[in-house]
Amino acid sequence: MALTLAAGTTGLLASPAAHAQPAESGSLSFSGDAGDYISGGQSYSYSTASQDRLDVSSSTDNRVISLSVDGANGDWWYLDLAAPSGQALVPGEYTGATRYPFNEAAEPGLDLSGNGRGCNTLTGSFAVSDVVFGPNGYVQTLDATFEQHCEGGTAALRGEVHIDNPAPPAELDLGLSLALDGTASTLNGKATVHGTVSCSEPVRVNVSGTVTQVAKRVLIKGSYSTSVDCAPGTPAAWTATADPTGTTPFQKGDVEVMAQASATDPNYGTTVRVSETAAVRLSKG
Repeated sequence: MALTLAAGTTGLLASPAAHAQPAESGSLSFSGDAGDYISGGQSYSYSTASQDRLDVSSSTDNRVISLSVDGANGDWWYLDLAAPSGQALVPGEYTGATRYPFNEAAEPGLDLSGNGRGCNTLTGSFAVSDVVFGPNGYVQTLDATFEQHCEGGTAALRGEVHIDNPAPPAELDLGLSLALDGTASTLNGKATVHGTVSCSEPVRVNVSGTVTQVAKRVLIKGSYSTSVDCAPGTPAAWTATADPTGTTPFQKGDVEVMAQASATDPNYGTTVRVSETAAVRLSKG
């Protein structure tokens, strides 16, 4: 008995893929023998040139490539190609594949499903003639063919996939600096620190950290957080205030300031973090 899928699902477990990217140029085509449950013995073809949407990504270790197709005619399909555990996908023949993500560690994984249909179990193989990865799950190039059999049947589904994306964009470069001066308020006992952030892409940067001081054998500590818009080419200034956690206010003198800046890479959807620690001199404010 074959598996019926709801739209937007790939089975019981999701692929460990990174942020999916729409393919600028790509295609997926397949056809099946009479008796093949997935294709129903029909032929299917989708391409970005025909206004079909193809989203592609790899796992962070480049072991699994996942493709989703949103056809202009309303069709939807998912394809997963996986190397055995501990290996990256490289050009070559992958025989003895079973249904991804339930394949054994030593086995390649394969699964084409969609339009409400999927295999409970499958056997098959695929061949990768070309594959090029970028950072963070970016798939620049993929040329592969595949064959799968549902539920141990002899009827086969055969297809091919092609992805041709431009060179991957650079990852977000984030910088953080701490000014070596700050203030200790005589009114509320708070410490104010400041610095700058820099970025290679326009992003919203979150800055947080702690201020720690030992004054008259008393440990004074407080945390702070703020956010600032950053644009390439011009460092963005930030200022934040730390509340002392106890009853002793921050004093004029030296403190240790720990800072962390984080932002979401707009090209890859990943979080980029940088940190800095500095000795800062507080003056009365």
